[in-house]
Amino acid sequence: MKLITLPTSEIRPLSFYLAMEEYVARHIDEPDAFFMWQVAPSVIFGRNQVAANEVNLDYCREHGISVYRRKSGGGCVYADEDNVMLSFVTSGENVGFAFNRFVNMVLLVLHQMGIEATGTSRNDILINGQKVCGTACYHLTGRSIVHSTLLYDTNMAHMLHAITPAPEKLQKNGIQSVRQRITLLKDHTRLSLAEVKDLFCSTLCDGERMLTADEVAGVRQLEQTYLDKQFINLLQQ
Repeated sequence: MKLITLPTSEIRPLSFYLAMEEYVARHIDEPDAFFMWQVAPSVIFGRNQVAANEVNLDYCREHGISVYRRKSGGGCVYADEDNVMLSFVTSGENVGFAFNRFVNMVLLVLHQMGIEATGTSRNDILINGQKVCGTACYHLTGRSIVHSTLLYDTNMAHMLHAITPAPEKLQKNGIQSVRQRITLLKDHTRLSLAEVKDLFCSTLCDGERMLTADEVAGVRQLEQTYLDKQFINLLQQ
C-alpha cells in the first residue's frame, strides 16, 4: 500500500482532504492508498444529516470552528490538531470488505503498541469498551474510501458543544458523560502523536507516492464541491 503525501506539510482546510480522498480514488493508479491528516478545529457531518439538528452553528462561529459536509454517511464528528484523521482508498466493489480491512489495519497498529483494542459491528474501535476511533465509508465505481477519526487527544469542550446544539442535550450528556463513552489514545501509550503516525506508516505502507503540483491543483478544483456556501455564510454572520 502506498502512502500518499503532499509537497508541503502545512495544515489545510478539512475540505481539501475530503477532496484529496476523492481525487486519489478517481485519478491515482494505486490499488491501495493511505494518508493521514490533521486540521484546525472543524466539524464534519454525514451526507444524510440535517446540519441544524447536529451542529451548534452559534458555538462554531463564536470559537472559529469550521463546518463541512462529507459524502459518506455516519454521524457528526469534531476534529482538531490533537487527533489524526486516517484515509484509506482501495479498489473493489465490496464496501464491507473495505471496511473490515481498514478496521483490521488500525487494530494491527494498536496491537503493536501493546493496546488491547477491539472492533465492533458498527466499525468503531474500542479500548476497554470506550470508543477511540470511528469510521465511515463511501463508494465510487470500482473504489471505496474509508476514513476515520483517531482520538489521540482533543478539546473535550469543543467536541461536546460544537456538535450538540440543544441545551437539554447539553444538560443530559455533559462533558463527564461524553468522557465516559470515549477514550484518548494518549492515555494508553507513551508514544507521541508524531510517533503514532510514524508507526502507522511503517506498519501499513511499503512506499510513498507524492502528489505533483498539477495533482494538488486538481484536488483544489474538486475541493469546491465540498464547500457549502450556506455554512460559510452562516459562520461569517
